[in-house]
Amino acid sequence: MSLRIVVLVKQVPDTQNVTGEAMKDDGTVNRAALPAVFNPEDLNALEEALRLKARHGGRVSVITMGPPAAVQVLRESLYRGADEAILLSDKDFAGADTLATSYTLALAVRKLGPVDLVLCGRQAIDGDTAQVGPQTAEKLGMPQITCVSRIDEVVERAVGGAAAGAADGRGHVTATRSIEGGFETLTAPLPALLTITSEANEPRPPSVKLVMTYKEIAAEALAEYDDSYLDPESDEAVVCMIDRHGNAVCRAKVVLWNVDAVGAEREHVGLHGSPTRVKDIESVVLAQTDTRLVEPTDRGVAALVRELIEEHILG
Repeated sequence: MSLRIVVLVKQVPDTQNVTGEAMKDDGTVNRAALPAVFNPEDLNALEEALRLKARHGGRVSVITMGPPAAVQVLRESLYRGADEAILLSDKDFAGADTLATSYTLALAVRKLGPVDLVLCGRQAIDGDTAQVGPQTAEKLGMPQITCVSRIDEVVERAVGGAAAGAADGRGHVTATRSIEGGFETLTAPLPALLTITSEANEPRPPSVKLVMTYKEIAAEALAEYDDSYLDPESDEAVVCMIDRHGNAVCRAKVVLWNVDAVGAEREHVGLHGSPTRVKDIESVVLAQTDTRLVEPTDRGVAALVRELIEEHILG
């Protein structure tokens, strides 16, 4: 048996370039005002999925929810070796908080069918809540291991019998997670959801071979390839072509699922399904006001310490 792995990823604004225009009047992110990047820890989650696929075999599906431009992180996932890419995009998804986002992602995972593992980054840099992974696990009814810095073992689920080391045949995953002051190792039955930290690995770069293959498919097999993901009626997830050597080359294309495709109730998605509201944001700039030299003597250091204590900086 091989593993069926789903990776949840997100295209996020580059928070290193936050300005006062980063938020709209309704409290949602003004994504047009910021450059977009692949959420860093989601890349770590994708890398873990690809490594598990290399060891156990199987299929890696990547899901993201966002505007049409979010297709870029799915293309990057395909260039790194993912097998399937799904874009959840619908105007009704817009403005979702973590509750509405996890609801939609859980529906998409269910639509894919039985899975063994769901992986995602610990948190996204645009919100830093670390809530979407755990909330999605709860909605899927899966056990979860958060803040995973290492996946130690995956024992696959058995078909018609018990897997080695799993008496009930369900299989299990063992992972080490970072906690305050150290680490702990946990085991959870499959299927399970894990959130991955940047400590887990160094993500691989896109494969030049895959990038060129996809470019050839786009140019030679589908004149409208770049827009094909916008058709929610199409269930065609793979496109094939004959390369210059006469060999059949088949690669995934990005498939769009909207509200109706995942069977979502509109009152539970987007702004309608989001109880969270952001009132305001502000840019905090740490500026140096003045400098002062301290004499490198016992007397100079003692005077500095005394002043820091008086200012309640040291206590």
